[in-house]
Amino acid sequence: MSAYVIAKHIHQVTAVVLIALFVFRGVLMFAGSPLLKQRWLSVIPHINDTVLLAAALYMAWLVGFQHWVVAKLIALVLYVALAIVALKRGPTRPIRAAAFVAALLVLAYLVAVGVTKRVIPV
Repeated sequence: MSAYVIAKHIHQVTAVVLIALFVFRGVLMFAGSPLLKQRWLSVIPHINDTVLLAAALYMAWLVGFQHWVVAKLIALVLYVALAIVALKRGPTRPIRAAAFVAALLVLAYLVAVGVTKRVIPV
């Protein structure tokens, strides 16, 4: 198995974990659950995100920074900003909810671009 394929599988698995953890943390936040304050829920996402980003950068280095890769990087920055508003910095519940939905839409875009390798996935 090539290094690219291994990195791709690592990237895909960590992307699924990112989405699952984001949804889980969002549900806990909207439910007002004290579980959200558990240390592992602040540590594991950062570890996962680091592995995800490392695999992505390695694959980008292998294939070159093509237009779709740049689009994913820009969308990633947007996702991070929206996730911060949704989970921590949103001043009101409606703003957090809107940021949460917007972050999920950006995640869907990231997955679609990754699958189609097109800036505008069709």
